[in-house]
Amino acid sequence: MANWSNWYWLTVSLVCVFTQPGTSLREGDCEVCIKTIDKFGATLEDSVKSVPKKIEQEFKNFCRSTKSKENRFCYYLGGLEESATGILGELSKPMSWSMPSTKICEKLKKMDAQICELRFDKEIDLNSVDLKKLKVRDLRKILNDWDETCDGCIEKTDFIKRIEELKPQYVQRTEL
Repeated sequence: MANWSNWYWLTVSLVCVFTQPGTSLREGDCEVCIKTIDKFGATLEDSVKSVPKKIEQEFKNFCRSTKSKENRFCYYLGGLEESATGILGELSKPMSWSMPSTKICEKLKKMDAQICELRFDKEIDLNSVDLKKLKVRDLRKILNDWDETCDGCIEKTDFIKRIEELKPQYVQRTEL
């Protein structure tokens, strides 16, 4: 009986050592990956959804119009021409099997952890924020998100002035 007990605990110990706890994603993990895959998947026609090579080509087309964090995600996967690596097969094959985006991102995370380190920038509520308290990089980001430029802007006040000029075009006032 003692031998059986020893084998049992040895087996349990080995299972604990060799299984990787925490491989599933936690809330908030891989937010850019999950949302980008979901957004991309919604653009696919039924005739493309089951063919990995077609999915890869469509992903490359999709990546041409991405910006910011989604563009960085495309870069990591190899969806852009300037991408240093290409692991599109790790996206296209599971997608062709109708695997959920969370599971695809778990697989991608194992290959390249920085894919899941991408986070979306927090939205700035321009109706309530004091632009003078923002950093210049945040002011530039606002203009960039609007696809606007600030030619000749050198000082923070120049950026604030340009945003104030464009604000009525891009921001709807909320009634209190």
